Amino acid sequence: MKIRPTKYDDIAALQEVLNGTELFPSEMLPDMVSGFLSDDESSDIWLTCEADGKAVGFCYAVPEELAEGAWNMLAIAVLPTKQGRGCGGAITKQLETELKERGQRILIADTSGAEDFAQTRKFYRKNGYSEEARIRDFWAAGDDKVVFWKSLS
Repeated sequence: MKIRPTKYDDIAALQEVLNGTELFPSEMLPDMVSGFLSDDESSDIWLTCEADGKAVGFCYAVPEELAEGAWNMLAIAVLPTKQGRGCGGAITKQLETELKERGQRILIADTSGAEDFAQTRKFYRKNGYSEEARIRDFWAAGDDKVVFWKSLS
């Protein structure tokens, strides 16, 4: 397993990841990652987990506007057939390392409070994140937004 910056050649495989996880529509990915891939000055971070020469997972993080040293991991996904094998944890650790090296303070991640996202919340807790906030009925009626937080110091 190898964690590295995302490349153009990863897009098709990462769209497969999105189709398998249904995190968001895979058609959105090329536009989302285009700024990072075309702008050497982009502050966004896109990391890819490669296994057996193929992209099987990714994460995407951005700095929080108007906050000093705070970042938001907007997306993390692993091909369902590769979940539970350390790819997500490895990507998260690499992201945290890169942010620490840049002198950043905290990393947050938002997810759903719905039962379908119980494994996601368990993943964040397992990787040292604490539930910092819960906004009731945020995503839809009965579906809370859960914010996880981790200090990078």
